[in-house]
Amino acid sequence: MSRERSGERSRERFRARFAVFAECLLVGVWIGVAALPLVTLPAALAAGAGHLRRWTGDHETGLRSFAADLRGALRGGGWAVGTGYLTALAVVGADLALVRALPVPGGRVAGALAVLGALWLTVSLLRAATAWRPGRRWRDLLGPAARRALRDPAGSLLVVCGLVVIAASAWFSTPLALPALGVLVAATLATERRVAAVAGDHPAGTLPTAADPVVADRSAGALPTRTSADPVVGDRPPGALPTRPSGGPVVADRSAGALPTRTSADPVVGNCSAGAERVGTTDGAPCRA
Repeated sequence: MSRERSGERSRERFRARFAVFAECLLVGVWIGVAALPLVTLPAALAAGAGHLRRWTGDHETGLRSFAADLRGALRGGGWAVGTGYLTALAVVGADLALVRALPVPGGRVAGALAVLGALWLTVSLLRAATAWRPGRRWRDLLGPAARRALRDPAGSLLVVCGLVVIAASAWFSTPLALPALGVLVAATLATERRVAAVAGDHPAGTLPTAADPVVADRSAGALPTRTSADPVVGDRPPGALPTRPSGGPVVADRSAGALPTRTSADPVVGNCSAGAERVGTTDGAPCRA
């Protein structure tokens, strides 16, 4: 009986994973068709990422939702991003052609740097496309995506592996490059989710929850906050007398010239003239210079 249940669970997991893979291939075809004008490539990638995000989250989605996201991404600046990306790739191609035609000193190094720059630009575009949401502008996404591409080399390498899958598919059979676009978008989505899970980012102005690690991030001059699990922080305004919890150590924190205070649990502290000290611990002990 237990073997049958285990086998059934294995088959269910296989069907679920295969369904995700099949959906990625379908979305890749949608992205390829939507990106035929070339300048619509960023918007098509953003629409495909939105469809996969909804599909894996058990939300209702389909071709109409994909088309709506495509229109929204184009209105949010997708045309300009696509034009700029194609222009940058054209410059890189011209640089490589020039290096091949004219054997100038350092030409190979310049060509290698141009290829690395093109890869970084492509990874940044893919990360920005997966971070796009309806109503957001592309100019607000490209800068952070470019920084994530540099600060997360492991995730960027995963995206580059997706690009290699597309190149290998196109080399084997050109039509296979279309469904492979969905695999590339899925890999970028997984990278962005991994970065968000590791970083544990909170929106600006919000506090971490009880399950989040304590992050000491305060602006200059701001007073620290303290929860019940935090250690006691002795941060008082100037001139304020210290507080002493029961059983805690005595803190001698007084302003210049102030007389000491004494509680029943503290040792006797007498007041002698400047430069003198009391001999003994009783109230009537004499002072000695």
